[in-house]
Amino acid sequence: MVRHTRLTPLSLLSLGIAAFLTFPLAYVTYSAFTGDLSQAGALWNTRLPELLTNTISLAVGVSFTTLTLGISTAWIITRYQFWGRAFWDWGFVLPLAIPSFVLAYIYTYLLDTAGPVEQTWQWFTNSDARIPSPYSFTGALVVMTLNTFPYVYLLARAAFQNFNLSFEEAAQATGATRWETFWRVSLPLIRPALVASMFLVVLYVVSDFGAVSLLRFQTFTYAIYQQITGRFDYQSAALLSLLLVGFALVFLFLERWFRKQSRFYQTSGRVRTATPKPCSMTQSLLINLSFGLLFMAAFGLPVFLLIQWTLTAWTNGDVGTSFGTYIFNSVFLSASAATAALLLGTPLAYLASRIPSKLHVACLQGAYIGYVLPGPVAALALLMLFTDVIPILYGTVFVLILAYLIHYLPAGLQAMEAALQQVHPNLEEAARNLGAKGIRTFMQVTFPLVRKGFFGAWLLMFLLCMKELPATLLLRPIGFDTLAVRIWLEASEELYQLAAPPALLIVILTIPAVFLLSKKNWQAG
Repeated sequence: MVRHTRLTPLSLLSLGIAAFLTFPLAYVTYSAFTGDLSQAGALWNTRLPELLTNTISLAVGVSFTTLTLGISTAWIITRYQFWGRAFWDWGFVLPLAIPSFVLAYIYTYLLDTAGPVEQTWQWFTNSDARIPSPYSFTGALVVMTLNTFPYVYLLARAAFQNFNLSFEEAAQATGATRWETFWRVSLPLIRPALVASMFLVVLYVVSDFGAVSLLRFQTFTYAIYQQITGRFDYQSAALLSLLLVGFALVFLFLERWFRKQSRFYQTSGRVRTATPKPCSMTQSLLINLSFGLLFMAAFGLPVFLLIQWTLTAWTNGDVGTSFGTYIFNSVFLSASAATAALLLGTPLAYLASRIPSKLHVACLQGAYIGYVLPGPVAALALLMLFTDVIPILYGTVFVLILAYLIHYLPAGLQAMEAALQQVHPNLEEAARNLGAKGIRTFMQVTFPLVRKGFFGAWLLMFLLCMKELPATLLLRPIGFDTLAVRIWLEASEELYQLAAPPALLIVILTIPAVFLLSKKNWQAG
């Protein structure tokens, strides 16, 4: 229940943190409309039609293909028993460990003119046939689909696992076939989970920079980066940023509205979940073959190439002492940003969970603005703010850490909120009755009970920061490269072996978090 409360020093601190986190977006909004607005008309006539078409078509195309892959894999794994099922149950989450820009640079090598795939195709067909270029809508669609279908798989799998089989049996008892039952009963009843997964996929696609930049596919994020670095036109970049943020906000509101309209409740006290049906040897073989092809395309083949290229680079002596510097820079930035996010996020999460007044809830929601703030937009906001207001700090690590903080704090806040909500307030009240006040109660009672959840939040933000690319490219100090930046720079020059070692290291560091993600008991709806 939301209630009113008096202002306290902690409330003022929470308000200050929220204002601090939302100010860059407010500043870029102000800058977009304080200048020559004729540029808006020029943008509409020249770039906006293409950008809108490309961004929306890519989001729609990826949504359709990820739904197809995610639902089909989740359905088979939850409803059928076959050899290898235990591996595929968590194996389809592994593609989340590969950043989109790493997958993009792998597929530019595989699908490029005279690349391995085209040569193999020509060998089989005995012709000079060409395959679609990776630098196209098709290339972006393939890469983004392989990178994001696990989001749909995760939520669909959880929904099917918690599905009450009685609904399907009732439909079949009235004469519906299995196919009709699937389309008219099963899918509609897991619609909230599908909508939530589509929100994740669409938001990821429209905010992605690394993959579309390496594939040279013009979307809003790529255009914003080009306006900043190529033309130094900050106002046009700001206008494009506001359109992108507006698009994300509209979709967020639609998702929230649709979810409210799509709530389904269990009407009886008995819930019967499906028991996987045994498959024949032929069926198991076909399932494993199709699953294997998808897994190899999304994870197996990219990792194999990364390992091969890394060994070659190591043998050739291309992995020099500078590689250690890139590791240190990435770890230092990620650890600093994650720690800062934990410190700043604690008052927001604590007040919203313990004293959910309108002010505290508003502060927490303000901090969540990073969810709809793509990396290039956050970087542009800080770039304009610090060059105009505090130029002495521009080009320092401080600005880069702040960009990470704004963009990834919402991910940590979710884990922190969940941990705090599991601690009953009566424990804190008992400590206060025994004489412990304020910060002492939190440190001696609350924090020991939530430290695992807070560590999980820190680890999640650390790993997300390790993979961050656009803000690092735009805001890093001169000569200050991270693993993600080196991947992008080397891959842009098609130096695949030099890009492989940092890419492989990021994948290895991310796999443990992805494994924990696959074990989480996701609840749909």
